[in-house]
Amino acid sequence: MFELTLKNKSYLLIFSTFLIVGCGEVSANSPTQISNKSNITHMNITQEEFLDAINKVRSTPRDCYPDDPTRGFMKATHPLTWNNELYASALEHSTDLANSDTFSHLGSGTEYDITGNGKPSKFFERIVANGYKYYYSVGENIAGGQTNLEDVMDAWLKSPEHCTNIMKDVYDEVGMAVVLKEDSTYGVYWTQNFGTKTK
Repeated sequence: MFELTLKNKSYLLIFSTFLIVGCGEVSANSPTQISNKSNITHMNITQEEFLDAINKVRSTPRDCYPDDPTRGFMKATHPLTWNNELYASALEHSTDLANSDTFSHLGSGTEYDITGNGKPSKFFERIVANGYKYYYSVGENIAGGQTNLEDVMDAWLKSPEHCTNIMKDVYDEVGMAVVLKEDSTYGVYWTQNFGTKTK
């Protein structure tokens, strides 16, 4: 999970083996362009199914740190709305991970890392490059190998940092994408990007 909050100019970087993401459709005016050189497919999961899965989790108080009683429960919080710019950045990253056969919040720096332009992109750079500008806070979860939405949500909820990312009340919007590539290490790559615009 990565979080960048501009208000206090603090950067938080947390790595975990369980990371999260979802899927939707890119609008015709999205800046993300995916190379046709790859053999990738997308799961048939609708935007509504992704939102329902996340918002169901957010609607219930949750103990994201069951092994640390000092952190307590995360309060139930407001539902997120879909954002096509966050979706486009999630799709860009899942596509990059699948085609470059890498697994990191950093882009691969290859031709599939569109935002990186020859160097590894950072998650917030991809979010801005895909049109989500003037944000207050953004975050990203990634996952690899889970073959359905229920399994990836379960994996994220078992990871304290990623569970917390899903439950944060600072976020108002989300975009999720999933890309399948059979001849890669994980086969399935999920990305979930969260954001809140500056008010």
